[in-house]
Amino acid sequence: MPLPGAHYTLRLPNGLTLVAEPIPAIRAAAFQMLLPSGAITDPEGLEGAATVLEGLCYRGAGGRTARQFSDALDALGLQRAGNADLESVTFGGALLADDLPEALALYADLILRPALPPEQFPSEQALALQRLERLEDSPAEKLFVHLRRAYFPGPYGRTPLGSEAGLRALTADAVREDFARRYRPEGAILAVAGRFVWGELSDTVHRLFGEWEGAPPGQPDPDCTGRERYRHIPQETNQVQIGIQYPGLPAEHPEYYVQRMAIAVLSGGMSARLFTEVREKRGLCYAVRAGLLTMRGAAAIQAYAGTQPDRAQETLDVLIGELVRLAEGIEEEELARARTGLLASLVMQSEATRARALHLVRDQFLLGRVRSLDEIRAGVEAVTTDAILEHLRQHPARDFTIVTLGSSPLEVPA
Repeated sequence: MPLPGAHYTLRLPNGLTLVAEPIPAIRAAAFQMLLPSGAITDPEGLEGAATVLEGLCYRGAGGRTARQFSDALDALGLQRAGNADLESVTFGGALLADDLPEALALYADLILRPALPPEQFPSEQALALQRLERLEDSPAEKLFVHLRRAYFPGPYGRTPLGSEAGLRALTADAVREDFARRYRPEGAILAVAGRFVWGELSDTVHRLFGEWEGAPPGQPDPDCTGRERYRHIPQETNQVQIGIQYPGLPAEHPEYYVQRMAIAVLSGGMSARLFTEVREKRGLCYAVRAGLLTMRGAAAIQAYAGTQPDRAQETLDVLIGELVRLAEGIEEEELARARTGLLASLVMQSEATRARALHLVRDQFLLGRVRSLDEIRAGVEAVTTDAILEHLRQHPARDFTIVTLGSSPLEVPA
């Protein structure tokens, strides 16, 4: 058994990678299967196919009807997790460790042998259209959909929700063909965290997934060439939504932790820069934050504020000002608070099997390896204020893509 925080990695001949981290002190286990077949690989003109296919997979598998399959999962007390995202589709859940082999067998049916019943397709298509329509009632979510589209003109500008035209163009036969094309083991990752016996887990995975064959279509590279400078989304609402996105450093970059700490100083809690300067001192908005959008081989920094129409222009100006002003100086106390917040989040993550499984699968997907908790802690603790300021001098906040949603457009800086 490896030391606490260590993990196992195994690549099957068919291209499926198994990563597993034992947490022997608990009686639970969690797993995540990631397929590199998200919305960026949707067939052209059928945007939303990944979401419809993921939902249809649950409507019967391995000779079970939808009800029988759902009952089998419920009988294990499995807390389900997963969805169709931009770069990937995930399936998984958490349950008692003794039932992990049975759960993996059910998910092998789900992923390798779904029924994809044509009579169930209209219901899944209708649900997808309803989720897309609900964007109109969620201005902040709608803003981020448009922010991504404005920043990434190509496939990375899509949303897993799809488009109305793409969803309506889908057919049951098209979804079945899409399944055969995309649900393949090459590049897939199965992550397990919790209590298990490695030899037994390895044997189970070989037995259930070893005969799976094939490779999915290749993924396009993230490309923001030709991104928009400013886009306004007219919508009569009582608030104005403001989104800003600009280039960041990917997870494999040597300065990744420095970048993470800089963002944490900006938006790591109620004492962070944006909350203090934009909301508390000036009372400009009801919500403000910044974060890192991470993809394989690329990243972008996002900032958001929601405010009243009469404060919108000032909010945008102050928000951009704070992003730029960070390079002028950082107090040791700010860095200490940001570090404490990140490390506390890391400790809590280490105690939750589902969070650990998600960390394993995400690291393996983004980096091709898994970072230990000690490695992450060391990276965070090594960051200094001087390192952040030098990083910001080399990678300043600029080249903004700005999107606003509200009744009137705003003036953006030149």
